[in-house]
Amino acid sequence: MNPVYYSILHVFSLLVLTAHTFMAFANPVPDQRRQTLIITGIASLLMLVSGFGMIARVYQGHVFGWMVVKIICWFLFTGLAGIAFRRPLLRGKLAAGGLGLLLIALFMVYLKPTF
Repeated sequence: MNPVYYSILHVFSLLVLTAHTFMAFANPVPDQRRQTLIITGIASLLMLVSGFGMIARVYQGHVFGWMVVKIICWFLFTGLAGIAFRRPLLRGKLAAGGLGLLLIALFMVYLKPTF
């Protein structure tokens, strides 16, 4: 598959995951919990698969340090929607942490630091 398709799927799933995660922060209604967790779970899985697809196609399977940092950010960000429903009093701190994780991931993908 063309790496452009992986990239489009990766960014689209990132947008869906981010939108629904911050929707859970804004209004953690228990009735919407199941639907939100299903959507964020599917988006997270698509993000993971498309990310590894790009690693396989563009980087021939070589994993660099900045990719590991992005995977850690993805893993931490994925769990935030579920935590928002369980701990509604921590929504502000979770949202700030989520923004920080997104900023670190963007920094990694655009600057690709070597370490």
